[in-house]
Amino acid sequence: MEIPKFKIFDLYDVSEIVVEDPGLKPAINLEPKLVLKSYGRNVQKFGQTKVNIVERLMNRLATAGHRGKKHKIILGRSTGKYSKNMKTILESFKLIEKRTGKNPVEVFVKAIEKSAPRDEVTVIEYGGARYPQAVDVSPLRRVNLALRWIVQGSSDKAFNKKKTIAQGLAEEIVMAAEGNQESFALRKKKESEAQADSAR
Repeated sequence: MEIPKFKIFDLYDVSEIVVEDPGLKPAINLEPKLVLKSYGRNVQKFGQTKVNIVERLMNRLATAGHRGKKHKIILGRSTGKYSKNMKTILESFKLIEKRTGKNPVEVFVKAIEKSAPRDEVTVIEYGGARYPQAVDVSPLRRVNLALRWIVQGSSDKAFNKKKTIAQGLAEEIVMAAEGNQESFALRKKKESEAQADSAR
């Protein structure tokens, strides 16, 4: 008797998806589960790598208006409600499937690979003066930054506009996956790497 393959929400098969970027392989979790709900049990070291990547996108969606240390915009509709946020993501995945004809989880993984920065700038203090220093980004932070920028770009597209957040998210993911420079995430990546190049 053949064991049935699990699909995410019984809709999207993740068994065929391959992460092409070798650096991101350990940081992107594509473990198939029927319902992606880890109840926040990722408090151990590298616990985030044990949470499915789609669930991490959903968690990030709940804090879409937070930029840096300023909590800029409170997006009332999607704060902390699992079912609401997951509905938004499933809606955007349907739109991605309609637009590209591909598995939306695969398109999403490709978008993360394209928009994850390789270097960024940190500040080191030397002899009382502070200097910018280019550093390589760890795989986990690369994924976190890509997720953050994808969500921020989609919230910008939908905030005070006619688009819904699901449409904005679908558009941002498709543009990032295609390498379109109009994507917010790709612009941020380019900015980060350009700053690092000038601080070498």
